[in-house]
Amino acid sequence: MIAYKGVDFAKILRRYDVEAQNEDTPESIAKKMLPADPVLKKVAETVLYMKLKEVGPITADALKTHKPLDIINNGLVVGMECVAKLYAAHIYYLPEIMMAAKTMEIGIALAEKQIEGGRQTKGLVVMHAAEGDPHDIGKNIAAVMMRSSGYSVIDMGKDVAVTDLVAKVEEVKPMLVTGTALMTTTMTAFPRAAEILVKDGFKMPFMAAGGAVNRDFAESFELGIYSEKAPQTPPIADKILAGYDWKRIREEWDEITGA
Repeated sequence: MIAYKGVDFAKILRRYDVEAQNEDTPESIAKKMLPADPVLKKVAETVLYMKLKEVGPITADALKTHKPLDIINNGLVVGMECVAKLYAAHIYYLPEIMMAAKTMEIGIALAEKQIEGGRQTKGLVVMHAAEGDPHDIGKNIAAVMMRSSGYSVIDMGKDVAVTDLVAKVEEVKPMLVTGTALMTTTMTAFPRAAEILVKDGFKMPFMAAGGAVNRDFAESFELGIYSEKAPQTPPIADKILAGYDWKRIREEWDEITGA
C-alpha cells in the first residue's frame, strides 16, 4: 500500500496553465498594452470595455488634439488588439468581440471623416463560409480582426456557392481569400474553388479554416494555407503583404502564427 499521509495533493494536481491564464484580466491586459498617452488610452478603453455610448464623444474630443490616423491606429485599434488578446485567453467570448468591434467601427467612422481622401487600407480580403455550410461565427470574428488590423474585407457571408466566390475573386482580385467550414461535407468546396482560380491564373493564397479543417487538408491543394484560430489571420495576411506566397506561408507557418 502506498503511504500518502501528509502529501500535499495541491502541488501534484495543480494546473499551472489554468492559473497563469486566470492571471489575465481586462485590467491587467490594459496595463500592459494600452498607450501611455492619456487621450489615446481613453479612446482605447472605449473599445476594450465596449463603451458604445461613450466612444463617439470621446473620439470627438480626441480629434481636437490628435490626428485621425493616430486615434485610429494607436487608440481604437490598440483597444481591439487588447480584446483579441482576451479572446485568445478565453476571457472574452463572441459577444464581447462583436460589441468591441461595433464600438471600434463607430470610432473609426468618426475619425475617417477627418482624413482627406479617406483611410488607406493595407489590402483587400475576400472572406466566406463554404457552400452548404451555415456556420459563420469563426469567419465573423476573423473579419473583425482583419478590419481592426487595417484590411478591407468583403464578407460574402455563409453558404457561398463556389461559382459566386470565384466570380467575386475574379472581379475584385484580392490579396487573400479565406473560407471557413464547420462540416466535413462542405470543406471540399475549398479545393474545388482553388482549382478554378489556378486555372484562371490566380496565385493569391486561399486560407482554409474552421472546425472541420486541419492543416494537412488546407495544404493538400494548390494555393491552400491554414489558419487554426481567428487571431492568426492578420499576421498571416501581413506576411502576404510583405511578399510571401502560399508556399512560403506553409514553410514558415509555425513561426508566423506562433503555433
